[in-house]
Amino acid sequence: MQIIDITDKKQLNDFVGGQEHAQFLQSWQWGEFQKDVSGFVRRIGVEDRGQLVASAKLVKKQLPMGRSYFYCGRGPIIGDMKKMGVITNELFNTIKELAEEQGVMFLRFEPVYEFKISDFSFPISQTIDVQPSQTLILDLTKSENEILQAMHQKTRYNIRLAEKRGVKIVEAGADRFEEFWQLLTSTGDRDNFNLHGRSYYQAMLKTDSSFVKLLFAQYQGKSLVGNLVIFFGDTATYIHGGSSNDNREVMAPYAMQWHNIKLAKQLGYKYYDFHGIDKTKWPGVTRFKTGFGGQAIIYPGTFDLVYDAGWYNIYKMVRKIRRTF
Repeated sequence: MQIIDITDKKQLNDFVGGQEHAQFLQSWQWGEFQKDVSGFVRRIGVEDRGQLVASAKLVKKQLPMGRSYFYCGRGPIIGDMKKMGVITNELFNTIKELAEEQGVMFLRFEPVYEFKISDFSFPISQTIDVQPSQTLILDLTKSENEILQAMHQKTRYNIRLAEKRGVKIVEAGADRFEEFWQLLTSTGDRDNFNLHGRSYYQAMLKTDSSFVKLLFAQYQGKSLVGNLVIFFGDTATYIHGGSSNDNREVMAPYAMQWHNIKLAKQLGYKYYDFHGIDKTKWPGVTRFKTGFGGQAIIYPGTFDLVYDAGWYNIYKMVRKIRRTF
């Protein structure tokens, strides 16, 4: 086996996008977006007999006091599960060397495969989730009628009500960012959601429009809902959304999600990922999403592989204090 730096977009996307339920967070496009946001991105791969069998996209995240860590969202990606142990050890050893070069104190990663801390000799601990550990996946290989019939009766009713009221869905570009931002902040204030800064969403909209799409649900010419949807590999993912406090009776969010589902199906995608459910943290959002049917998926969680135990313990203590207030 050989460790390589992945510098070819097609090589990476063919590998990551070729996995079942492809993870857009490990795609080339998301890495380019993260370069704009964070500045440092490194893509590492493992080759076996000339074929890519694993990849890990690392983003360097800055912390106070000049410290930093690597983040590998929904990764690393392992293509040959029979050699998972050997491959993961090769990757982790290489990342450790890179961490020493960069002065990084830990690696935060989110395996999408079955993962047990006890299987590894590295100092690994589970931590607070970055990406949601539970999500909802809709199978788009079924017919539209089958998808509708699998929905909750009230969800179907609300979709038809929105259509009857004349809610229309339009695709837009970065020039309509302000509309989207207003809808996001309205939702954040109403539902007590934490948002990224303006520049984060603006940078996302600079990526290829075939990768990320901005859509609005409009009623009588007014935007009531805005969604960002990622299209990668075999999966379309609803990643961010906001809605207005106005005209909630026309059920625009239902029209929007049904449009997204149909669009993904028409474009040949196999799955629609609602990107996060949790009955305890987000009961209303979870109830809304599960009304569309689909299968709940539970990931192993988020883990930290620690390189500098002293600084890491200080970091954990400060993080705990901040979360208390």
